Amino acid sequence: MNLQNKLLSVTKRQRATPYSRRVEAAGVKAYSVYNHMLLPALYRTVEEDYWHLCEHVQVWDVAAERQVEVVGPDAAKLVQLMTPRDLSKTALLQGKYAPICDAQGHILNDPIVIKLAEDRWWISLADSDIKFFAKGLAQGYGMDVNVFEPDVSPLAVQGPKAEELCARVFGEEVRSIKFFHGKMLSWNGEEIYVARSGWSHQGGFEIYLHKGELGEALWDELFEKGEDLDVGPGSPHGTERLEACLLSYGSDMNEHETPFECGLDSYLNLDAQVDSLSLPALRELAGKQTKKLMGVLFDEPVDVSDNFNIQGGYDLIVDGVVVGEARSQTWSFRYKKYMMYAMFDLSYIRANDVITVNGQDGSIHPLSLFKAALEGH
Repeated sequence: MNLQNKLLSVTKRQRATPYSRRVEAAGVKAYSVYNHMLLPALYRTVEEDYWHLCEHVQVWDVAAERQVEVVGPDAAKLVQLMTPRDLSKTALLQGKYAPICDAQGHILNDPIVIKLAEDRWWISLADSDIKFFAKGLAQGYGMDVNVFEPDVSPLAVQGPKAEELCARVFGEEVRSIKFFHGKMLSWNGEEIYVARSGWSHQGGFEIYLHKGELGEALWDELFEKGEDLDVGPGSPHGTERLEACLLSYGSDMNEHETPFECGLDSYLNLDAQVDSLSLPALRELAGKQTKKLMGVLFDEPVDVSDNFNIQGGYDLIVDGVVVGEARSQTWSFRYKKYMMYAMFDLSYIRANDVITVNGQDGSIHPLSLFKAALEGH
């Protein structure tokens, strides 16, 4: 099934963002849908967008990265219940990558959890309806909290010149923000949460604008003050994020898989004395997984067009036996390699470190070593 050059029929179910008019004016060529919102996906060509991100600075409309706000006396208790990562030592205004798992240990989302106050947290979402999961837990456990989606629309500034641009807009204090931490900074008479984070390996910031009506003014100021930096529009880039080993929920992993299977072991605190819905199951599952998400590198592009399946990639078959499923894949413009994430049967990768797909031999690497393997070629 070829989905290229197909139009997206936009209805009220696919919400625009506070930046959509500016995105259109900037010449967006394609959208995706993420958390029921429009997410820009392409402006120039895929390769031109890639090199501009790696060499200059881009402004991304990532308002689709919706927040679930949890506020009230039991806010910290509810957020901890949702993740197997110990949040007890989270500092004020710190964000932590914290997989959200169900009682069976399956991943439901992999957000950044942000502590705004002891009794106020944001869950900065990947693409799934976690608000309803949080509401259900809060009601079922009788917690004293309010769970809702606030008017918060992140705008990302990414690329090697991102710090300079953000300093021009928010002041020199931006430079002191640590990775996955943030500060409340003054802009246009408002105190806005700005964090050093973002879905790229180029470095940058996410601006959590809490008043949608100010979106166009913020966009305009970033472009005005970044003109000499060659600022341009951009979006999360599939090639760049695979090179950086950044995972995409719904593409690389889903609700049928556990953190162990997806290489997220380091974000689990199995010995923590915290009340987490998934920790009992995950303690039982440790060391018992039968599949593993891996990276695969090919010397040439792999033609998979005849096998593409919109529901989740395509099977990897060796000697008539399915040994895995391809997830995300793309050509690396920098390293001249075809990259793939694939969920493999453990019995295959324990015995093999190569696989042949449509006549092309690929080397298989653990995700923890994938970036080093890519750079080493």
